[in-house]
Amino acid sequence: MVELLYLHHLKRLGPDGFSYFVNPEGYIGKSASYELGIAQVANIPCFFQEPIADHPAYLHRNSVWSAEDLAAHVAEKGALPAPSVRADEAAIHRLWEDLMVPGSVVAAGGIIEYDDGRASKGREILLVKTHKWGGRWSVVGGKVRRGERLLDALVREVKEETGLLGRPGAHLATFDQIRNSGYYQATQHVFVDFVVRADSKRVTLNEEAQEHLWIPAREALSSLDIEPNARHIVELYAAQAA
Repeated sequence: MVELLYLHHLKRLGPDGFSYFVNPEGYIGKSASYELGIAQVANIPCFFQEPIADHPAYLHRNSVWSAEDLAAHVAEKGALPAPSVRADEAAIHRLWEDLMVPGSVVAAGGIIEYDDGRASKGREILLVKTHKWGGRWSVVGGKVRRGERLLDALVREVKEETGLLGRPGAHLATFDQIRNSGYYQATQHVFVDFVVRADSKRVTLNEEAQEHLWIPAREALSSLDIEPNARHIVELYAAQAA
């Protein structure tokens, strides 16, 4: 129950919030240790009254402040204190940052198109019906992994979700979305979408989608229930193809 209340407080504070732990003589205790774990994994800045003595947590040296000094710093600088890392802790700090939830998630996706050369039919695009959007139609795409190039991620996602070998083409759009801006993680999703040319229509779906359909873009816009982000991309694609 305490942890749930803590999460609600983080949500109410929004992306500019932080956690201050009152730990006299370094003692943080079992209950507060759960809250510390939630805060650190969620990328919430954490500050402490004293260095932690009873918990194996990594702390950079600029994280220990009296409440009065921390309040004065924020009032004067208009920002929280920046992390300060000793040279001999740099490797540990990098490892810790690699484990933390990122403030933004980048996703690569786009319009997979196929043109068999017959003028009567024209180009068709691939849409997938997925439970991730409540059974609505969407485009293929997914998150970019750490250390992965954008176009490499796009080719991988196309292969994983459809079995197709895709060739990335023109950039269609880049846009972001912050769902429920008061959410305690304040996760921003950045979508980067391209046109992807497929040499085949033989699709093998993975578990992320339940159906697929090759269809002209304008027909899809007029006849299918397409989720909002995908509809935006299909509209851009149709306008450029006109």
